[in-house]
Amino acid sequence: MAATDETGPPVQDASPCGTTPPDRAPADGAAASGVGMPRWLPRAVVLVLGLYAAFQLGTWAFHQLTGLLVNLLIAFFLALAVEPAVSRMAARGMRRGLATGVVFLGVMILAAGFVALLGSMLAGQIIKIVENFPDYLDSVINWVNANLHTHLRRVDVQQGLLRSNWLRNYVQHSATGVLNVSAQVLGGLFQLLTIALFSFYFAADGPRLRRAICSVLPPARQAEVLRAWEIAVDKTGGYLYSRGLMALISGMAHYVLLQFLGVPYAPVLGVWVGLVSQFIPTIGTYLAGALPMLIAFTVDPWYAVWVLIFVVVYQQFENYMLQPKLTAKTVDIHPAVAFGSVFAGTALLGAVGALIAIPAVATLQAFLGAYVKRYAVTDDPRVHGHRRGGPGPGLFTRARQRWTPPPRTESPAEVEQPAEDAS
Repeated sequence: MAATDETGPPVQDASPCGTTPPDRAPADGAAASGVGMPRWLPRAVVLVLGLYAAFQLGTWAFHQLTGLLVNLLIAFFLALAVEPAVSRMAARGMRRGLATGVVFLGVMILAAGFVALLGSMLAGQIIKIVENFPDYLDSVINWVNANLHTHLRRVDVQQGLLRSNWLRNYVQHSATGVLNVSAQVLGGLFQLLTIALFSFYFAADGPRLRRAICSVLPPARQAEVLRAWEIAVDKTGGYLYSRGLMALISGMAHYVLLQFLGVPYAPVLGVWVGLVSQFIPTIGTYLAGALPMLIAFTVDPWYAVWVLIFVVVYQQFENYMLQPKLTAKTVDIHPAVAFGSVFAGTALLGAVGALIAIPAVATLQAFLGAYVKRYAVTDDPRVHGHRRGGPGPGLFTRARQRWTPPPRTESPAEVEQPAEDAS
C-alpha cells in the first residue's frame, strides 16, 4: 500500500527519471524548433520608433522655424546684392564693416524719404477726397436721376447711410481692426529689423563666412563653392541693376504723362510706379497703376482712363522691347523660364519666393552652364526647323494632285495603227 498522510492530501509520486513535466513541454518544444522571437526584432522596433520620433521632431521644428528661415534667405540675397558695392569700398581701403554700414544707411535714407513723401501724398489726397465727397456724391446722384429717371436727394442718401446696419457694424468692429493692423505693422517692423540685421552680418562678414564654409570642404569642393558664390553675387547684382534701370525708365515715362495731364504729385507717383512695377513680380504693374489712376480720377475721370491706357501700352513695350535687351547682359534667362520660376517661387514661399525666384534660377542656370559639357551642333536643316526633303507641296497642290486624273498613256498597238493606215 502506498504511504498516506492523514493530515493532508496524498503525496504524488515523483515523476520517473528522464520524463518532462507536462506544463513545460510546449515552451521547450518551441525553443527546440526555433520559432521564438529573433534577437534583432526588438532593436529594429526601437530603431524605427526612434527614426519616426526624429522625423516628427524635425518636421515640428521646421514648421516653427519657417519664418526665421525665410528671413535668413531674404537677408542672404540682400547681402549678395550689396556685395559688389561693399567689396569696391573695401578695396579702396575702407573697413568692411564701415562700408557695409554706409551702404545700408544710404538705402535706409532713400527708403525713409520715399515712404515719407508717399505718406504725405496719400494723406493729402485722402483729405481732398473727403472734402470733395459731397460734390462727388452730388454728381453721381445727378447722373442717376438723369439716366434712370429717379428723384434721389443727397439728404436721403446720407440718412440711409447713417441708419444702415453696415455702418453700425463697421463702427463697432473698427477698434478691433485698428488693433489688428497695429499688431501687423509692429510684426512687419520687427521682421524688417531682423532681415536688416542678418543682411548686415552676412555682408560685413562675407569673407569670414566663406572661409568658415570652405574650412570643412576639400580643396576641389572649395573651388566649386567659391565659384558658385561669385556667380550668385554677379547674377543677383545684375538682376537688381537691370530692375533699377527699368524702374528709372518707367518712373520717368509715367512722370512725363502725369505732368502733362496736370495730375498732382507727379514726381512721387512716377517713383511709385517705377519701384512697385519692377520689384513686385506678377501683380506689381496693377498695384503701381492703381494709385495714379485714383489720383487722376480726382482731377478728371477721363484722365484715369488715359493713365490706364498708358500703363497697359507701356507694359507691353517693356515686356517685348525693353526688358529683353536690358536683362540679356545681366540675368540672361529666357522669358518663359523667368515666368515659370516666378510662379514656382510664389507657390513655395509666397511673395518672397516670387521676388528671389529670378536671381536664384539665373544663378543655378549659370552654375550648371559652367559644368555641363556642350558639343557643337551638327549642320542639319532640321535644327533650323526645316524638313529634310524640303518644304514639299502645299495643301492645295496635294488636293489638286489627288483629284486630277493621271494623263492617259497610249499603248504600242495604238502607236503603230496610224502607220498601217498610211500604208
